[in-house]
Amino acid sequence: MIRKIAFFILLSLLLAGCRTAAAPAPQELTPVTLPVGYIPNVQFAPFYVAIEKGFYREQGLDVSMDYNMETDSVALIGAGDLDFAIVSGEQVLLGRAQELPVVYVMAWYQQFPVGVAALADSGIQAPADLAGKQVGIPGLYGASYIGLRALLYASGLQESDLTLDSIGYTQTEALLNGMEDAVVIYVSNEPIKMIAEGYQVNVLPVSDALALVANGLITSQSMIADHPDLVRGMVTATLQGIAYTSQHPDEAFEICKQHVDTLASLTPAELEVQRQVLEASIPMFDISQNGITRLSAWQNMQDVLLEMGLLSQPLSLQDAFTNQFIPEP
Repeated sequence: MIRKIAFFILLSLLLAGCRTAAAPAPQELTPVTLPVGYIPNVQFAPFYVAIEKGFYREQGLDVSMDYNMETDSVALIGAGDLDFAIVSGEQVLLGRAQELPVVYVMAWYQQFPVGVAALADSGIQAPADLAGKQVGIPGLYGASYIGLRALLYASGLQESDLTLDSIGYTQTEALLNGMEDAVVIYVSNEPIKMIAEGYQVNVLPVSDALALVANGLITSQSMIADHPDLVRGMVTATLQGIAYTSQHPDEAFEICKQHVDTLASLTPAELEVQRQVLEASIPMFDISQNGITRLSAWQNMQDVLLEMGLLSQPLSLQDAFTNQFIPEP
């Protein structure tokens, strides 16, 4: 009887040892909706990379992109209805002028991506050459208009020194068809496409004339105070995505195909243009700066907004941004 009991005890121990240990409970992820203010595009590669390479998951985040151009990200963050968004520096200052508690916590673009393009035979080679010319612009709003006014401001020109036409997003057609002498563009977009079609183009980047705060990650003062680890995780993972994209552009472009549905319908030549758009964007990320933002660029942006009359008085710029969540290099 004792032998039987010992046998069953031994058998139970052996069976218990053969059982697979229970898997640890999966980490609960915090959902984050990230408005970017534009349609799916290869220039968002750093975010796609951070999603697909698991950089956000490593920080406990489940990030999804919001492409709705009608989303008023600054107002929603200021009201506490949204945690993060991608916006440009002028939006932060204009929001804070309305007492919205928004804070810029990480620079994505180190160079303001707007510029003016003209055909090489137009004689437009410097901002001063825009005087007396007809210039097409999507509209008198947004980063394109801010960028143009900054370029004029830095060059000693007034808006009245040229003729501005609101042409929507038809810059390429308007320029190539001779409807405009020059057009306001994103320097890593329309010029790349025109050059690919065989045209010679002169580009006047705003960043060559004046350092401005470009697209970056914003959050609210309450998020910084109440959930600093969440903010730090969002910044860290996004910077990892930017760095990986910059160091592995071919892989990043392949990852874009999982998020930008329109790439699947492009011809090989059109697909190559999109690859060049991404490659032209990467230098503007300038990963050597590791996402920091500088007071001088904020001062320049404020000066432009004051000159335009969009700000009535100077703001406390130190409250508009912080580098405290940027990891040590």
